[in-house]
Amino acid sequence: MKVVFDQAFYSVYASDPAAEAGRIQAIVKALPTNTVFVEPHSASFEEIHLAHSEAHIRLIKEQDLYDIAALAAGGAVTAARLGLEEPAFGLIRPPGHHASADAAWGFCFFNNMAIALLALKTAGEIQTAYVLDVDLHYGDGTVNILGEADWVNIFNPAKNNRKAYIASVEKALDAVDADIIGISAGFDNHLEDWGGLLATEDYYSIGRMVRQRAKQNNGGCFALLEGGYNHSVLGQNVTALIHGMSQ
Repeated sequence: MKVVFDQAFYSVYASDPAAEAGRIQAIVKALPTNTVFVEPHSASFEEIHLAHSEAHIRLIKEQDLYDIAALAAGGAVTAARLGLEEPAFGLIRPPGHHASADAAWGFCFFNNMAIALLALKTAGEIQTAYVLDVDLHYGDGTVNILGEADWVNIFNPAKNNRKAYIASVEKALDAVDADIIGISAGFDNHLEDWGGLLATEDYYSIGRMVRQRAKQNNGGCFALLEGGYNHSVLGQNVTALIHGMSQ
């Protein structure tokens, strides 16, 4: 599978867990040997402005976080475009699903998923989209930006039982008819991470279900890294999702 990645994502740009040293290295080390890395370009101001106000963009610049956040957003756009042809994974940070049009929290600065889908929609590359957010935390920023759009649907599973969680994802995907499915791929709901719910094999199942639904829709699929903070299991969980999406 193609993985969108830049060595700049190794940098420790903040003091939060998403930016912690060794986090991205743990993922890269666990990736399959046949992984094809694709370098991203930074998102343009125009692309970022599709999702965020000028005031918010200015604030991120004032915090000296614009360059890394724009690179992550550009990586998301690259992954989404690749995903129209074959499954792709955006190994990017900072994460994005808590970034709203005018504000951000939860280790996020720009909403990578929203920027990617809006960029493709604006360019006429997609007409409809679906977002599956499997992070432990509700993707409020994505809902803030895209929740009222009539061309995109968003699902944040909220079950506290592992089997019920996977069943809810399967049921939701069964009804999806979209040009592209984007996974906000948080891994902090793993048994050995903050959420303590999902097993590694569940990420494989999620990836496989998304891939199969995309095939049935004659559409594409991609995933973007969000949360996941236990470095000892993060790489294997990302790899499980990638293997599932490769089916």
